This record gives sequence, C-alpha cells and structure tokens, in this order.
Amino acid sequence: MAKRRTSAGEREQLALFQALPGDMRPRDARDLMSYPFFSLAKQKRIAPIDFEAGPVRIRVEGVPEHGIATIWDADLMIWAASQLVAARDRGLATSRLMAATPHEILTYTGRGTAQDDYRRLRAALDRLQSTTVATSLRQAHSQRLHRFSWVNEWKEIVRPGGRSAGLELILPDWFYSGVMSDALVLGIDPRYFALTGGIERWLYRLVRRHGGTQRMGWGFELRHLYAKSGSQARYSDFALDVRRLAQRQALLGYRLRVAHAGGVEQLFFYRQSHRPSDTPAP
Repeated sequence: MAKRRTSAGEREQLALFQALPGDMRPRDARDLMSYPFFSLAKQKRIAPIDFEAGPVRIRVEGVPEHGIATIWDADLMIWAASQLVAARDRGLATSRLMAATPHEILTYTGRGTAQDDYRRLRAALDRLQSTTVATSLRQAHSQRLHRFSWVNEWKEIVRPGGRSAGLELILPDWFYSGVMSDALVLGIDPRYFALTGGIERWLYRLVRRHGGTQRMGWGFELRHLYAKSGSQARYSDFALDVRRLAQRQALLGYRLRVAHAGGVEQLFFYRQSHRPSDTPAP
C-alpha cells in the first residue's frame, strides 16, 4: 500500500464520516467533468497530463510503480462525492475522513465482489494516492497552483484471517470544498458505471457538464475536445472513436452528431428529449 506523509495530526483533527447505507443518486464534481485529470487508458500511464487554456493550468503526474489514476479509478471520487452530498442534504455532518467497507464501494460503482475486484480497488486507491495534481482552478490568482493528491492517505482494517473489515481514506481539501459547494456538483446517470470505454466515459462526463438541459444543446471542435481529453492516442484515432460513438448513439441520455461547420469538424450534442431542427451553435 502506498504511503504518504500527511500534515501532523491531520487524522486526529478530522471527525470520521461513516458511509451512509443504501443507494443514492451519483454526483460528480464539475471540475473533474470539464478537464483532463485522469488517464483514459487502462494501460499504465507514466507521461504527465499537461493542459492549459486561458487562466486554467493543470498538470497531473504519476509514479512509475502505479501510473496516473484512471477514469475508472475516478469512480471512487464519484462515490465519495455522492456520499458527501447526500449527507449534507440530510443535514448530517461530513468530513474529509471517510470510512466504508470495500463491499459498499464496489457494489455502488457496479463492480463485482470477487477477490480480484477487491485487489483492483486497492490498486485504484494506490493510484489515487500516488497521483499528484497541480492546478490553478479555484485559485484567487491564476499564477497560483494548488497541489494535492486525490487521496491524502488510506488504510485498510483487516480481520484475523485476512478478511477486510473496512477502509478509511482522507480526501484532499480542494476536492472536498468543491463537492460541498452545490454549484460545483452535478448528478449523473447511474448507468455511467457500466460504460466500458475510456473516451466514452470521459465524453459522457464532458457532455453532461456542458450540455446539461440546454434546449439547443452545445458543441465543440474535435481538436478542442482532443486537447481537453488529455488522451495519449493520436488525434486521428481519437476522432475516429468520437465518430463511432456518434454513430452508435450510445451516450446516456444524449444525442450526438459529428459535422463540419465553419470548415472544421465538430461534435454537437443535446438531450434526447430535445431535437432541435437547427444545428446548435458551438
């Protein structure tokens, strides 16, 4: 298990938040839906993710042992956000120090509960802890970068005989404060967890973030989407994947259309319940 040095007494200063039982609507952090914070590939990624657009700067780095946290690992962040928002809405106290059983996390995110699933959960926690992020998002000055890992530290409580009795993890303040602001969280389709492709998952989150319920939908140039994805694939391969997704119309709750507008290839998207006759403006 990866170890990280935390500030003196951090654990002692935080009250323990015990995960709530039962299902709850999945919630995602808007910032994580908009920008390239995670690897889209299941293969280990060591090369950093670098993104810059206007005042927004992001650099994500991993370590050779674990690689950068993946978009599948980010399901744990969705679970955490969903727990915290549900507790807040019920008037319950929340905390960056969270406790849950592996079974609760696995079943909520649509995983199995076999030995391999528990092993993959531990590996995901190691990647989330060892991945470091530096970003100007939500900083008072664009030149100031906030540095953190997705999980400050985590530990597993093991019963005699080796069975897991539960997990405890500490979330970074940057993530926690964003989740606790209602304006920075969106509900997502529970079927999201069943999406298997990295670009498919990333595109759903981006479309959900920007498309929302706007009647006329939204659009992006494919080149801009490519930059926002942080993908290591060639642009031609990335564009082909997006075109195939549009052909399949497989994105939860949204319709997609790839077309040339203004001399550039663009992806347009809108909610399935809205069928505008005109091409939405990008």
